This record gives sequence, C-alpha cells and structure tokens, in this order.
Amino acid sequence: MEQVTIERLGHQGDGIAAGPVFVPGTLPGELVEGEITGGTMDAPRILRPSEMRVSAPCRHAKTCGGCQLQHARPDFVAEWKQSVVRHALAAHGIETAFREIATSPEQTRRRAGFSAKRTKKGAQVGFHRKRSDVIVEVPDCRVIDPKLAAALPLVEALAVLGASRKAELSVMVTTSHGGLDVVARGGKEADAQMQQQLSELARQHDCARIAWGEDVVLTRRPPMQKLGRAEVSPPPGAFLQATPQGEAALLADVLEYIDGAAHVVDLFAGCGTFALPIAEKARVHAVEGDKAMTQALDHGWRHAQGLRHVTTEARDLFRNPLLPEDLARFDAAVIDPPRAGAEAQVAQLCETKIPRIAFVSCNPVTFARDAAALLRAGYVLDGLRVVDQFRWSTHIELVAGFKRQ
Repeated sequence: MEQVTIERLGHQGDGIAAGPVFVPGTLPGELVEGEITGGTMDAPRILRPSEMRVSAPCRHAKTCGGCQLQHARPDFVAEWKQSVVRHALAAHGIETAFREIATSPEQTRRRAGFSAKRTKKGAQVGFHRKRSDVIVEVPDCRVIDPKLAAALPLVEALAVLGASRKAELSVMVTTSHGGLDVVARGGKEADAQMQQQLSELARQHDCARIAWGEDVVLTRRPPMQKLGRAEVSPPPGAFLQATPQGEAALLADVLEYIDGAAHVVDLFAGCGTFALPIAEKARVHAVEGDKAMTQALDHGWRHAQGLRHVTTEARDLFRNPLLPEDLARFDAAVIDPPRAGAEAQVAQLCETKIPRIAFVSCNPVTFARDAAALLRAGYVLDGLRVVDQFRWSTHIELVAGFKRQ
C-alpha cells in the first residue's frame, strides 16, 4: 500500500498526485492510501479528507459512471469548471472576466442515452459502470428528468423485445411536448410483428415517436420542442441542449451579445435553438450540415407567428465554410460548433467585418484555439459564462461574446 497527496484534478475528474498517479473520487489536498497499478489507484482509502468533500447525493454515485464529481461541494465544482476554461485560454495567452456560472438544477436533464442488455430473466438497463462496459441500474438517478426515470421500464421492454443477447441496445429517450421521443440502435431488424409490438409499447408508455435504427417505426404525435415562439419536431436523435435551464442561459447571453443586429447568420444552427428566438427581432440565415435538421427548422419557422424572415442552408461548414463574401451581408454571427470546434469557419470569420459574434462551445480547448484566432484578427472578448448543464460531470459548456474593434 502506498500513500499519496492529491495535488489537482484532471480533466476527467480524477485526482492527480505526483508521478503522476491518477486517483478517481478524490479532491485536491486529500491524503489517500491504496495500491497503485499502471499509474492508477483504483480503490483509494481517504486518510485526510478535503473540506470540499461531501456525501454524494445519489445512491448510485459509487458505481455509476455518469457522474464524476458528486463527492465535491457545488462551489468547488463550479470553480473547477471555470478554472478548466481559464487554463485553456491561458495556453493561448488569453485572460478575461467570467460571468457567474449557470448551473442547471437536479433532475432537469431532458435527454438520456440508456444502455440495455437482454438477459435470461429479462433485461438490464441503466448507465455504464465507471471505466467499464458493465451496465449499472439507476432507478433513482438525480440528474435526469423524472419522466426519463419513469421510462426505464420502457427501455427494458424494448431490450426484451428487440435486443440481441450478444450486443448492447442503445436507447436515447428525450422528453417532448408530445410525449417521449425514443431512438433505439443496435437491435434486431424490426419485422412486421415486432413493429406491431413496438406500437403497443408506444401506447402503453405514452411515446410520441419510436425510431428503430435509422427507421421511424411509428409517430403517434409529433415530438415537439418549443424554440422561442416556434415549435419544432426534430429528426430522430437530433441535437438538443441538455436542460431547458441550460438552453435558456445560453440563449439569454447570445441575444445580449448580438442585440441590435438586423441580419444574423447562425452557423451550426441545428434545429433552430438560437435561430428561431433570434428571428423574433432579426432576419436570420441558418446554416447546418444535417439537411433533416434544416428542414425541421424551416417547418417550425413557417408555422410560427410573428417571426422575421428565416432562410436555411444545408452545408458542411468543416469542408465548405461560408466565405467572407458570403458573410458580408450580416451584422452579427452566432456559432455553436461540435466538440471539434470551428477552425475552418472561424478562419473565414476573421476575414470579415462582422461587428459581433456570439460563440457557444462544449469544448474549452477548441474554443480557446478559435478564440485566439478571432483575437489575432482584431476582435476583443466581450464576456464569457460557463454553463453547467451536465451537473456533477466533467462536461463543460460556455457562451462568449466577441466585438470587432
């Protein structure tokens, strides 16, 4: 047995001691003891706990891999997440003031990806154990919306009906105004009999829609999402902000950063999370690589009342970014890229005279890289807020504003 003192937290939430030695479930300043194998102490005994340590609020915390930081005080987690962003910016020589972090309440996650395996007696449903493909049942999860927790019997029934004994079934469940929106992948092919059984399950569990693999098996009601004044029915599995509160925090800052703009381009627009609310005051051109999402956005706009003109374009912004001449007609831009960031598109934004940019990111490292490019091009960082939609996890989102000097 060896004793080590935790010096800091890594990006995956593990404590790190000199060596380095990675120690999950620990906090800076703690003295721990255990066996070290391959640079990791998997089962530490806490000899001197940190004053930031608390009892995990969820009874599944020790086994479930969904949360990494339930053993830490909320103020510690908030400061740690902001420090991750500060360090990412500092690597590019960037300093800025942070607005107050926006943390979503417990039990507000409106979308969850469950794992399921068929067994001899039925099925096992939940999330993966820490660092494992073993499924841990989570009936009392403190993160997800109670409607998702109530859907666990549905996920189990789907696994019994259509999962292979050899493969895991992945089931994404999203709350919507029409009921549960379900996408199951990795199961057996749905024949006519199975489709009938899926229809019965949808009725029993008040599902709006069930997609099996790439095919929509049935739609009882449109799985509508409210985006500003518009209602949108996203394609199965389409991106959606994790919590309503997180979405509201991101949107409020985006609207502030582009306030007064008359014509806005929304890059990586998805189904219209920002484009449709922005259209209450400005014309919008929404660009997204997935054509099904742009079609859903367009349909939502056409059936809404009181919105300015919205145009859509299906375009791969990684391989085919909008060029400066394409961007010249806009007086503000909103950009919300995936984790890879938007290096190619930002390079083109740097060549424009667009006065204001609202930047939403789910990866501090790629955001810092893209922010550095904008600063070199003459923009100034006008504010930044960390938005914690993934409570107790190491996932970090942020929203920032840029102004051209």
